[in-house]
Amino acid sequence: MKNNHKSLMLILTLVLVILAACGNSSEESNTKSNNESPDSSSTQNANGDSPNNSSKDKDKTDNSPEDTGETQINHQEDTSENTSTNSNDGKSLTSSKSDSEVTKNNKEEYLNKLNKMDKSDKNADVKTTISEMEEQEEERYKNWDKTLNEIYGVLKEQLSTEQMDQLREEQRNWVEHRDETAKEASLKYEGGSTESLEYVATQASLTKKRCYELVANYMK
Repeated sequence: MKNNHKSLMLILTLVLVILAACGNSSEESNTKSNNESPDSSSTQNANGDSPNNSSKDKDKTDNSPEDTGETQINHQEDTSENTSTNSNDGKSLTSSKSDSEVTKNNKEEYLNKLNKMDKSDKNADVKTTISEMEEQEEERYKNWDKTLNEIYGVLKEQLSTEQMDQLREEQRNWVEHRDETAKEASLKYEGGSTESLEYVATQASLTKKRCYELVANYMK
């Protein structure tokens, strides 16, 4: 009887130990659950969506191919317009500078050419006979007249229509003046051997002077 009583007490003790153990386990489980619950709820926003998922969706929306493509096109158009504007501005400046340099070079070129021709005339050998001097003056007149035509051709490209019309009329009057002046100069030797020589020599001198006038007054 005494042994049975001890056995019963031992069984009750074991049962209590087991129950206590189960109770502690349940409390730990509840405590852990409660501790984890705020963390879990903190990962959700007011709409019940996970911030991580929301962030991913936002990133996906922000970086959608359609939006990105449209942005790139707009950027390219802006860049193209800026490039085109800069290109046109650069081209305009280059063109203006180029025209100015060409004009300046033409003027300097012809002034140098006229100076060389004049120097060549002055350094030419002096002829002794009237016929030789007349041939020399005819050649001089021919060279200056050729250069005058070249200058006139350049001015056609540089001057406006109105300016060219005015120059054309002026040039006609000058030709008449040249021939009349040469005629008057030759009449001083009318009937003499130097009459024709004076005529062509005057034509040559007046044509040289006209070349300088056109370059100085019309070539800009």
